[in-house]
Amino acid sequence: MSDTLTYVYALARDVEPAAVGGLTGVGGGPVRLLTGDGVTAVVSDVDRGEFEERALEERLEDLEWLAATARAHHHVVDTLGHDHLVAPLALATVYFDDERVRAVLAEGRDTFAAALDRLAGRAEWGLKIYARKGGGAAAGAEAAKPTSGADYLRQRRKALRESETSLDDARAAAAEVDAEVSALAAATRSHRLQDAQLSGQSDPMVLNHAYLLPVERADELRALVASLGDHPRIRVEVTGPWVPYSFAQAAQGAP
Repeated sequence: MSDTLTYVYALARDVEPAAVGGLTGVGGGPVRLLTGDGVTAVVSDVDRGEFEERALEERLEDLEWLAATARAHHHVVDTLGHDHLVAPLALATVYFDDERVRAVLAEGRDTFAAALDRLAGRAEWGLKIYARKGGGAAAGAEAAKPTSGADYLRQRRKALRESETSLDDARAAAAEVDAEVSALAAATRSHRLQDAQLSGQSDPMVLNHAYLLPVERADELRALVASLGDHPRIRVEVTGPWVPYSFAQAAQGAP
């Protein structure tokens, strides 16, 4: 039995070996290509002792190891995806050997080809939309010192009502933006809203979506976001273009 397993980073198309020359992946192993039936797997060898099922379950609890593995994984995908069509696979996707990878490529040829076709000429963009905190009269009311316990409770109830109204207005505005961006996109994905500790923002997040956007429509997205810079209810952040991690589900079924 070999001391290594074959780690698969992504499926790709029309990639020459020179494109991965000098590129290293998880554990520092050199990245190489396995091609079969028109679909290429981007792979490297990894230590069997780290990635066999029982050992991997323990490793995934090691945050330092997990972070290092994720950085190496994404470095390979992002480097190759800058100039090539790639469908990323999940972190820690491993096979017993190269022959098993080639067999999977053959078995899933039509599914993988369709996934790559769907991603061709498109990139992932992200929108995060935050509710702007209220100001003006509401802020002034909160700043006034209550004259009694009952007055404090009245002010508190009013502030909560106004906060909920503000959030509802922000959600409605975010839905309008989402509809406009979705009209530009080939597909959309909704991600979990992040709390303030994760987002690093003081304003509450009301939308966190990914969009698979044809490359020729990127300027339309940028113009739309720029037009929202002084929106009274929401603040919009755009990220991208990225390798389409959120839209490679068909390829994700490979391992």
